[in-house]
Amino acid sequence: MRLEPITWERLADTLAERLLDLKAADGGPWPRVAVDGAPASGTGELARRIADALRLRGRTPLVVAAEGFLRPASLRLEYGHQDVEAYYSGWFDTGALWREVFGPLDPGGTGRVLPDLWDPAADRATRSPYVPLPPGGVLLLHGPLLLGHWFPFDLTVHVRLSPGALLRRTPEGERWTLPAFERYETETDPAATADVVVRADDPRHPAWSG
Repeated sequence: MRLEPITWERLADTLAERLLDLKAADGGPWPRVAVDGAPASGTGELARRIADALRLRGRTPLVVAAEGFLRPASLRLEYGHQDVEAYYSGWFDTGALWREVFGPLDPGGTGRVLPDLWDPAADRATRSPYVPLPPGGVLLLHGPLLLGHWFPFDLTVHVRLSPGALLRRTPEGERWTLPAFERYETETDPAATADVVVRADDPRHPAWSG
């Protein structure tokens, strides 16, 4: 894959320009975009940059973090605090994401999205209010392991780190999750699956697939 150097600012602007013409494949009024990558890759920052660039262009974004849809600790940690299989397939409440994020954005949906459901630090419901996304607004869902659940994304961006960069940039206490990302590479191959790939081994000098 050929990658070209780019700045984060220009990347956000270029993606925002692309999103101005993005239509939902199901005919609904709300395009849905994934910003996928390991926590160390900075997907949240990129999603917020794209959102800011969209607002400047008159299109309403809604940034949602997958981490806001973690399962309760009693379910996430049922097999221990560092169970790789549980992290890979059981930490994130995909059913709630379908119900509270994607369902309202189906054709004929209400457009009322729940931005988060569970506070993992307090281990309780966030009780956040629903957020109305007007027709033409863009959902930007960011977080890890997003491309293996058949979510109805209309554009997918994968922020890639090499194994060495992922190791260096993942806090020591979270490195037990790294085998899950190795499995994700093998089973999902996000670099080949995503519409746009961003390499972020050096956070100062990203490159992208164009």
